[in-house]
Amino acid sequence: MFGDTPKPAMGTDPQAVETVGLTKSFGAVEAVRGLDLRVKRGEIYGLVGPDGAGKTTTLRMLCGVLTPDGGQVRVLGHDAVAEVEKVREKLGYMPQRFSLYGDLTVMENLLFFAELFRVPRAEWGERSRRLLSFARLEPFVDRLAEFLSGGMKQKLALACTLIHNPELLLLDEPTTGVDPVSRREFWRILYSLLGQGVTILVSTPYMDEAERCNSVGFMAEGRLVVSGTPSELKAMMGKELLELRAEPRRAARAALQSVPLLEDVRVFGETLHLVAADVAAAEQAAREALDRAGIELLSLRRIAPSMEDAFMSLSSKPSAISPQLPAGGHELKAESR
Repeated sequence: MFGDTPKPAMGTDPQAVETVGLTKSFGAVEAVRGLDLRVKRGEIYGLVGPDGAGKTTTLRMLCGVLTPDGGQVRVLGHDAVAEVEKVREKLGYMPQRFSLYGDLTVMENLLFFAELFRVPRAEWGERSRRLLSFARLEPFVDRLAEFLSGGMKQKLALACTLIHNPELLLLDEPTTGVDPVSRREFWRILYSLLGQGVTILVSTPYMDEAERCNSVGFMAEGRLVVSGTPSELKAMMGKELLELRAEPRRAARAALQSVPLLEDVRVFGETLHLVAADVAAAEQAAREALDRAGIELLSLRRIAPSMEDAFMSLSSKPSAISPQLPAGGHELKAESR
């Protein structure tokens, strides 16, 4: 009713996912080390981090594919180890390589997964039609899956994952290798699901996708280094950057790397991003260095950090971003290293 305290989208626990001290090793390799992760119900939470950070292992433990070596993990109010079957009934897991059947049509794949997830036969037709419309696959119901484009295969994989109406989606880099137009379409579908109360935990190598999440967690070496909103993570760099255009760019980068005031010089498309504690002094030093090298300066301006800037700083040196909470920000989690 109006005036009541807002409640989570589903269930009574505000956390869809909560882990405490979660660990997993493969021989001498510690894939996940003391992971504390919290995902609120009704949000899109993005996991980012370099290859080998532990993202895939984490998702596999959450859905019960892997058993943790230690720690606690609750998913949708259930112990994900002791009550793994109850957890699986309520979530959908889409691994990096979802196993569609190429010799089955789009509709046949959907019906196969409906049976796999024990969806009552009386509901197969309605659910399949709804998902085909939702994913815009209606014109392709009779096409063999092996003849679908990469983007359509991913949408079909998502539709198969949704056939049993899960409350939580675990998606492991679902758009890797998919063209930009299909990636946007895929995220349109995810936002529609979010509006229906589905919680989504997605790992992604794309910073523009991380920008679209409600919350983002950065993993490195099996740990959650920091988590917060995209705006908070960018603000945690605590500094402006310089965006520079010069010709030739490669020579410009070489000349700037010897400037003491510059902490880093990074290539971003056709530009260079210059990281410095004192942007004003670094701007003048950069101009002088390019002039001495005889390099043409096309433009030089101050910019706010992007998610990619934050990601690269964390990847190269996690301590480069201060764990201080930005003014007016939400609760932020940062783990000391």
